[in-house]
Amino acid sequence: MDTIFVPLAHLRPQFAFLSSPRFWLFAFIVLWVHRYLRLIVHTFSHWFYKSKPIPAKPTFTADDVTVIIPTIHNVFEELRPSLESILACQPHELLLVTTRDKFEALEKFAKTLPSIRIRVFWTPIANKRLQVCEALPRVRTAITIMADDDVTWPSTLIPWILAPFEDPAIGGVGTCQRVRREPDGDWQTKIFNWLGAAYIERRNFEISATHNMDGGTSCMSGRTGAYRSKILSSEAFLEGFKTERWRQYILNADDDNFVTRWLVSHQWKTWIQYEPECEIETTLENGVKFLYQCSRWARSNWRSNWTSLVRERYVIRQQPWCTYALHIATFTSLAFVVDPLLLATLWWGTEGWEAETRQRLFWAQVIFMFAFTKVIKLVGLFRRDPRDIVYLPLSIVFGWFHGLIKLWALFTLNMTSWGSRPDGDVNDALRMSPRPGRSDSITTPLPRFEDSDRMIGFRMRNTQTVLAEKPELVLNEMPQIATVAGLP
Repeated sequence: MDTIFVPLAHLRPQFAFLSSPRFWLFAFIVLWVHRYLRLIVHTFSHWFYKSKPIPAKPTFTADDVTVIIPTIHNVFEELRPSLESILACQPHELLLVTTRDKFEALEKFAKTLPSIRIRVFWTPIANKRLQVCEALPRVRTAITIMADDDVTWPSTLIPWILAPFEDPAIGGVGTCQRVRREPDGDWQTKIFNWLGAAYIERRNFEISATHNMDGGTSCMSGRTGAYRSKILSSEAFLEGFKTERWRQYILNADDDNFVTRWLVSHQWKTWIQYEPECEIETTLENGVKFLYQCSRWARSNWRSNWTSLVRERYVIRQQPWCTYALHIATFTSLAFVVDPLLLATLWWGTEGWEAETRQRLFWAQVIFMFAFTKVIKLVGLFRRDPRDIVYLPLSIVFGWFHGLIKLWALFTLNMTSWGSRPDGDVNDALRMSPRPGRSDSITTPLPRFEDSDRMIGFRMRNTQTVLAEKPELVLNEMPQIATVAGLP
């Protein structure tokens, strides 16, 4: 009997391997490649990225552009610098959409702006998707630019943002961005202002790198984006835009994510113009409310990336690199977990190595982690103002803390509140409203035998009556064939 079980002993898994240095070294290599392969590739891709040049004879000009801006701002005078910068680019028309209670004030304010090509509309509730849908059917131009009410455009933006549309396969074009700095604020304002600037700078790095790889991105920013009007004005788009589903709800948040996925699912390409002439300036919260913005963005990423990977799956075939580097990374890039795990697996994996070699490898990983991976995406920010280097430790700590924000967002996916602007959450309940239930079905009872017999008898009697009447009808009402043919 013992001889039967001796060979089976060799089939048992060798659990000792899971605690051996060899296993931990293997785990370190796998984790390192997954974590840093995309960063190294993105670094070169970002450096070699090139925007589409302005053609000598462009197909589209500023007169082919309509700008749509939904707003729920309380003090419209504060929008003047942003709107005047947009009007300075001379688009064909500017469409402003607000709520019913603010319509008259916005219309009065619009008359003070330096343009007569402005129309103002309203919706019953404050909801960006519904406000955009109010304006889209009224667009008369080939290109539509959707923008936020707090962005400032350079006067050179429109020719640059239109240049990629020379390619008929391009459906949407985005811009690079920067945050308006607050050099005169208190220390808290400066800290949150810099964190916002770093967030946008990392985004610039990522979207330029991924577009250079396979033309993909996780989201075309709603701060400013240009699209072919025929895409946004189609009945299919408008219906989907207003009725997107998330679980058992109608989702009326995450508008820019929906537009991005719609372009991918309908085989439209996108592009980013990464040039100073096409760089918009925006504002983010400069206090604790910035954390609310981060949680809102994190929820949008969780929801949209889950939809892209699991429900729609177009990105898997069309954008394989972005599938790995952006969409899957959302579920695995928790710095406060991965960074310590990398150092621990390296140390455990080199157990038994020569002490000096082991220490050199460990400190090389520490230097690589903190002097390269935490810095490379912010080089543009440091080049613009080298004094910002003092905020680098803060950026590293916030990167770990942001992992906790992402986890909080994961467990609160049904929240859609802004939490960062006045009146932003007045109609928050409608951003994720329950889907209408299916109507009750009506089951028709089976026919009884006597009913069927009675119906058959009625039809036979009716048929005989009709046949009996036909000869008289034919004789009285229908002409003879000979008469019609003109025969004698």
